[in-house]
Amino acid sequence: MASRQHQHRRDRGGPRTRVVAALGWTVLTLRRLSRLTLLVVAAALLLSGAPALADPTNGPDVTGGEAQPTFNPKAPVRQDLWVRAPVDSDRDGKDDEVHVQVVRPAGATGKLPVVYQASPYFSGGNDVANHNVDVELYVPDGADGRRMAPAPGELRARVAEDLRVAGITVANGQITWQYEEFFLARGYAVMYGESLGTGTSTGCPTSGARNETIGARAPIDWLNGRAKARDAQGKAVVANWASGKVGMMGVSYNGTLPNAVAATGVPGLEAIVPIAAISSWYDYYRAAGAVVAPGTYQGEDADVLAKYVYTRADRNVCTPVIDKLQKDQDRVTGDYIGFWNERNYLNDVGKVRAAVLAVHGLNDFNVKTKHVAQWYDALKKAGVPHKIWLHQSGHTDPISLRRDEWLRTVNRWFSKYLLGRDNGIDREPKSTIQREDKSWVNEPEWPAPATSAATAVFQPGGRNTGGLATSGPGRVTESLDDDATKLASTLVAAPSSPNRLAYFSKTTTAPLRISGTVDVALRLSFQRPAANVTALLVDRAPDGSSKIVTRGWVDPQNRDSIDKTSPITPGKEYAINLSMQPHDYVLARGHKLGVVVLSSDNEYTLRPKPGPGFGMNLAETKVSFPVVGGQAALKAAIG
Repeated sequence: MASRQHQHRRDRGGPRTRVVAALGWTVLTLRRLSRLTLLVVAAALLLSGAPALADPTNGPDVTGGEAQPTFNPKAPVRQDLWVRAPVDSDRDGKDDEVHVQVVRPAGATGKLPVVYQASPYFSGGNDVANHNVDVELYVPDGADGRRMAPAPGELRARVAEDLRVAGITVANGQITWQYEEFFLARGYAVMYGESLGTGTSTGCPTSGARNETIGARAPIDWLNGRAKARDAQGKAVVANWASGKVGMMGVSYNGTLPNAVAATGVPGLEAIVPIAAISSWYDYYRAAGAVVAPGTYQGEDADVLAKYVYTRADRNVCTPVIDKLQKDQDRVTGDYIGFWNERNYLNDVGKVRAAVLAVHGLNDFNVKTKHVAQWYDALKKAGVPHKIWLHQSGHTDPISLRRDEWLRTVNRWFSKYLLGRDNGIDREPKSTIQREDKSWVNEPEWPAPATSAATAVFQPGGRNTGGLATSGPGRVTESLDDDATKLASTLVAAPSSPNRLAYFSKTTTAPLRISGTVDVALRLSFQRPAANVTALLVDRAPDGSSKIVTRGWVDPQNRDSIDKTSPITPGKEYAINLSMQPHDYVLARGHKLGVVVLSSDNEYTLRPKPGPGFGMNLAETKVSFPVVGGQAALKAAIG
């Protein structure tokens, strides 16, 4: 039985208090009754039509569609074990093992569902040099300028930041998550798994490859009796306390692993909550053929991240694996190759059976918004139960933004899919969005259902300020020079510059909402056989200040396909299509909508020496905006 303290928490204001009061009994009297008397009373209550009262030690207690705080989360049962994974990524002739730490609410005797977080970060990170990005761009029939020379700088700060964002602390081998007590109190067990090659797990880290997914999946198989585990003494450990129902949840890398595991279709994984998560690793380190960095980690790549999280004690066994990873990732052409295809979870979205509550910051340029947009769209098409939260912050957990409502949403999501309670969350609006004024709105779906493509064209004057309108002039070509030493924000703010072409609308007469992906169809002629192409969506306020809303990049050598590099002939015009990172943005009335085109982007692309850039044929260049209200709304706002 539960302690008096726990029983009192359940009774206070709950159904038992009301029923007992109606019968004229007091809580104190009820507690003093014998177990036999309690059984008689419970039977009488059932016969009278009153709600049944489960023993709180059995497992989760669901009221109103939500698991209720029943257990004391302060003194849980912790257990360390190692789960065998059916892969030998360190090539030692033995199956890899995943170190797992299980935390269960004390006193629970029923079959418990599990909230599981897998991570490569629980044991910290190493000092690792990023790649040098101040290099010349690759020319197919010329010398390769994209050498792998390391640059000053390291990634040690990443683990501290990612753990802070995820709300995780590690002390004396004990992992604690900011959600842990919340779930333990509600009858869930919490499980942590160290990725292969990290901490006391064996195997090798590979930045999203198949072995990593198999390792993260193995603890779910163990919970369902399909995999073996041992304790530190080698004794077999079974999960006879587990219901087999699992939900995965996490932020950043810890949110990417739920996507990866869900894409295997593993039985028992009923729901995932990927927050700021990768859906395709190519889109994390590349963009349409261009070598592009995750925000604030210029020069990082898959090999750098693998070296960073490689924290297992044996510092030599995985060296050949990571050396091969470094070679195979191809920082030369930036093409989509087999290396990246293995790390593309969209390939297997048809296998996903877990309900997905996807979360992302609209201003996240570390794990960019393309990841959630393409994953969410694929889930919808595959008929997977889905819901999305989009907020105005960057690479962060929404618990810091709207704590109570967010926790209630997560609780109801897991109550529905791990506990099987029909609480209606699957029939509610699919989209929750935080607007620019920090208010929250619920909508039927995302992108907004009333969205359709609306086109605009550039008008001359881009080196100063050209126009952006729904109709434009005849053939005009404007050109820019490339200078990767200058920040995009500096170029946007400059009243004129030879290093960018800026086009702004008239002052808007009505608010304009963009919901989805802005596409730019460019007609360009290049002065050099290799170039970066960057485009920015900009909001210019009445006071003249400008904000970069979103941006996108493309390597014109990949104009025909992201998996094929095609040479450029200087002076010849090419059709170059560029997609910006998806967004949901309301341009206020009285502001100006702008698109700024430049070549290299200092904070994201490789940075060749300053020099000639490209010319843009305005007559054959247009922008497609995903506007709520479509072409009519765009024309009404900007003319």
